[in-house]
Amino acid sequence: MKASSPEHHAVVIVGAGTGGIAVAALLKRQRPDLDVVLIDPAPHHHYQPAWTLVGGGAYSVAQTRRELARCVPKGVRLIAQAVRGFDPEAGQVELDDGRPVAYDCLVVAAGIQLNWSQVKGLEQALGRDGVCSNYRYDLAPYTWELVRGFRGGAALFTQPAGAVKCPGAPQKALYLAADRFRRHGMRADSLQFRSGAASIFGVGYYAEPLNRIMASCQAQAHYNNHLVEVRGEDRIAVFESSDNGQIRREKVAYDLLHVVPPQSAPDFIRSSSLADAAGWLDVDRHTLRHTRHANVFGLGDCISAPNSKTAAAIKSQVPVIVANVVRTLEGLVPSSHYDGYAGCPLTTSVGKVLLAEFTYGGVPTPSFPLDPRVPRRSYWWLKRSFLPWFYWNMLLKGRNLPQWHKTRDFASGVPSVQP
Repeated sequence: MKASSPEHHAVVIVGAGTGGIAVAALLKRQRPDLDVVLIDPAPHHHYQPAWTLVGGGAYSVAQTRRELARCVPKGVRLIAQAVRGFDPEAGQVELDDGRPVAYDCLVVAAGIQLNWSQVKGLEQALGRDGVCSNYRYDLAPYTWELVRGFRGGAALFTQPAGAVKCPGAPQKALYLAADRFRRHGMRADSLQFRSGAASIFGVGYYAEPLNRIMASCQAQAHYNNHLVEVRGEDRIAVFESSDNGQIRREKVAYDLLHVVPPQSAPDFIRSSSLADAAGWLDVDRHTLRHTRHANVFGLGDCISAPNSKTAAAIKSQVPVIVANVVRTLEGLVPSSHYDGYAGCPLTTSVGKVLLAEFTYGGVPTPSFPLDPRVPRRSYWWLKRSFLPWFYWNMLLKGRNLPQWHKTRDFASGVPSVQP
């Protein structure tokens, strides 16, 4: 760090995504005079949960994007810089231009890093050669272009191993494409879901109904399959798998390839003293306070807590962070706890959603007294209409909803599901 006298703020928030803006807004709502600063170089803020809908032809991509300056809460200063590093002993962050910014409390909400370059040839093929992804604003419309123009052949949908934001999104892209094919009398010669994970979904309670939905799409599911190369001009995807300890490579021809890239914590966190051994911001899973620095907190996709990385998780983390930051500023011990809640609205077709909700340990905790393993039309309205409105007008304004999720009892056995 440079020795120059840094500007100082009560609360510095790194990242102006969902978590950063929501925390800033709620802090200002509760403490209007509190000195809060957001640090983020991005010109725009995106409602990313709708990009799956964009790729399925059910949402306008323009509606997912707003100028970041318009989203910053009143009374909060935005520093339009990237963060280069942290000095928690000095209570400072270093900006990309070398300037230090000091804090009483630091909140890290830096999101997750998409590592496109880890797949050989992928960056060169994106947005062309039949290669699309709902994980980027500029690419989701190309997904719909390919799905709408599909006339048969092989359609592949991938998911990397390890943590990804919205881990249900890779299969959602397949379900919406399959629904489009079905409605227009088009059948893929080969419809495949190739995932680096060991199963279709990390929470077993929801895995069996999702297996049935995958089968109803007449899709072949391959697990522990890792996309390692894309040969765009030849329309070949290369996958690796392990067979009795031997690495096996398979070349698969495609006409449509939807890719979800490998993901990690941002490099500036991974290389810092705030990271755990895996590179994530090292926080207590309940208080979301750093395990070694009492005035550092984290939320969202960049943290080490073993929850699913979804916008619904952030919604539940925001009031916990705000309560614990306020107590820390007052010299008190944080007492608010996060239970690991995450929600994943899985679009099983255009018009139906399976709403998977769960807490730490994969405990099903639905918000509504209906069997959550059944895709429902009412949840499509929730996904398509209510949640975007809630996001822009409530969550980012510091107005949150009560926690409705809880453990509920349902009949044993997997119910009949229709996508």
